[in-house]
Amino acid sequence: MSRKRRVFDIAMPEDEAIEIEPKVPAGRRGPMASAISENAEALQIRKSAAEAIREENDALAHEFVALRDAGAVVQSIPLENVKTFLLVRDRLPGEDIELDDLVLSIREVGLSNPIRVVPRSDGTGFELVQGFRRWSAYQRLLAETGDDIWKSIPALVMPGEPDISGLYRRMIDENLIRKDLSFAEMAYAAQNYAADPETDADSLSDAVAALFQSAPYSKRSYIRSFAYLLDQLSSALLYPTEIPRALGVSVARAIKERPELLKQIKDGLSDWESRSIKDELNVLKEAIGEGAESHLEAAPAVGAKTATTSAKTARSKTTFHIGSSFGQIKCTAGLGRLEIKVDRDFSSIDRGRLERAIAALVDGLN
Repeated sequence: MSRKRRVFDIAMPEDEAIEIEPKVPAGRRGPMASAISENAEALQIRKSAAEAIREENDALAHEFVALRDAGAVVQSIPLENVKTFLLVRDRLPGEDIELDDLVLSIREVGLSNPIRVVPRSDGTGFELVQGFRRWSAYQRLLAETGDDIWKSIPALVMPGEPDISGLYRRMIDENLIRKDLSFAEMAYAAQNYAADPETDADSLSDAVAALFQSAPYSKRSYIRSFAYLLDQLSSALLYPTEIPRALGVSVARAIKERPELLKQIKDGLSDWESRSIKDELNVLKEAIGEGAESHLEAAPAVGAKTATTSAKTARSKTTFHIGSSFGQIKCTAGLGRLEIKVDRDFSSIDRGRLERAIAALVDGLN
């Protein structure tokens, strides 16, 4: 027997549709929140990086200013703003033959060592302390070429108030290290140091002691002798820097012992503007007579072991300058050696021609 199914009509309430949000696992953010968070983190990183860069730049700027104020930063300053009134240079007035070499070097490879200056107290530029020849080379290059590149010169600006005594010592020390000063130039520097009221020297001896503290007593004695020689003959001499140490000391001693020699030397040099270096030295040698050779050997060179060694060394090298169509030629002759320096590129000359010219020069000296 089959059963009948009963059907019940149940009325269900019609409720509004219920939206069920997907569940987000604990610990995870939605896409929008993640994007916002990541953007905020990126902004914070960029802000921190910018602050770090600013701090580093500020530190570098302060360091740069400190180095500049300490005179350790090379600056390019107008050539016309560099004055040379504060210190009397240790170079004697006159033509500087070797300046040609420096001009050529700076023109070809530039200035490797900046000059040193101090600010002028009136704010109108700078006073030169070290680098007179470099400054002179720039002056010549500007005059010869007119190029703007030579209108400014690399310089280190020294800080603080100028200490005149210290600045003189700086000038002397650099020239003694970089380029040998003649005894006449050392004496000239000592004379100017003693005469400057801003220094602490009351006499020439004080000036020599202050400027040449590290020199042995014998060398300081030679400088004082040359200072005396310059006092007596500076107006009559054309080539004081070419006077050998021994000859200068001998002439100074002879003039002290026989004052009449002073007139003899001046008369021998007067009205003779065309004389050469050799001519002038011969007048000095003749003034001290036949004893000149013994005087020359009697004064030992600084640091030499014997007077004989000194005399041999002095005679083993001769330096002189001659004129040519290529300008001044500097010649240095020594034992087994002849050096010629002139503003010319010898590598551009045919080798055969060079060989013939050199052979003719050597053969012509027989």
